[in-house]
Amino acid sequence: MEQIRLTQFSPGAGCGCKIAPRELEEILKGSRSKLSFPELLVGNDTKDDAAVYDIGGGKAIISTTDFFTPIVDDPYNFGRIAATNAISDIYAMGGRPIMAIGILGWPLDKLPSATASVVISGARQVCDDAGIPLAGGHSINISDPIFGLAVTGIIDSHKVKMNSGAKVGDLLFLTKPIGIGLVASAEKFGVVRDEDRKRALELMTRLNLPGARLSDLDVVHAITDVTGFALAGHSIEMAQGSGLMAVIDYKSVPRIEGIEYYIEQECMPGGTFRNFASYGDKCDMDPAYKPLMCDPQTSGGLLVAVDPSGVEEAKRCVEECGHEFYKIGYMAECDGDKYLKVI
Repeated sequence: MEQIRLTQFSPGAGCGCKIAPRELEEILKGSRSKLSFPELLVGNDTKDDAAVYDIGGGKAIISTTDFFTPIVDDPYNFGRIAATNAISDIYAMGGRPIMAIGILGWPLDKLPSATASVVISGARQVCDDAGIPLAGGHSINISDPIFGLAVTGIIDSHKVKMNSGAKVGDLLFLTKPIGIGLVASAEKFGVVRDEDRKRALELMTRLNLPGARLSDLDVVHAITDVTGFALAGHSIEMAQGSGLMAVIDYKSVPRIEGIEYYIEQECMPGGTFRNFASYGDKCDMDPAYKPLMCDPQTSGGLLVAVDPSGVEEAKRCVEECGHEFYKIGYMAECDGDKYLKVI
């Protein structure tokens, strides 16, 4: 088992295997229901991280699912990362997770079942850390290994934080450095530096706990997590949903230390190019910024839009959860068909 390199069975690493935004829009455009669901507070009409359904009594249920192919070679850590990433969608809506079920696809003709057991053990450890049960799931025999979770959360209905609530003048903050896609590609290519692997693993397995705290603050207008569509893509989703433009200072964007090495080594994942092809026409950005701004993240941090008057309060909530709060830009009036400007 120790000699198995899971990334060699992965056509796309982690969230880098997500279908690009433009193709996803094409897939979904003809599938809208003709029925009305008044209790559905958040659904397909927005590009939010999870669905939210009002169950009465001032409470709402949050439902999400997320799974992907291996982003690291170690099966235990693959399970940890996949679980942390899936649970993040609950926190990104401002909610508290209450239960998870597993989603496992495993090529039994290529990989032993014992390796899959280790993957699930890693996921169970993260669920234990989040204080929720891994209560069941579903598995299939498939050509490539995949793993993830479907997660249920709960929230007070009036505290739901959508990604479309940003306002002009809001300041933008990020709670984790980026560059995970570059490090993951370097691991797959066999050129990753050990310190960078460890740093990326620590980031990918850190639960986005601040989301549940930030939902208590009226000064926090919008939250999303930064995953496969990269910082650029998720900034565009927030800006476009809010009818605004995100302005990001490239030099202020936190990144894994020394990540430029992997850019020089051309370790960009395929998702970087698919991302830019999908939304490049919506950005005003120097092409030199593309390797980092379009780098698909797996289990990335929260992108938060905060009223300037509430920055200290929001920062305190985030730091009490053991996370950083990096200021990276602000929200401005929309400039034509551009929703992101990187300066």
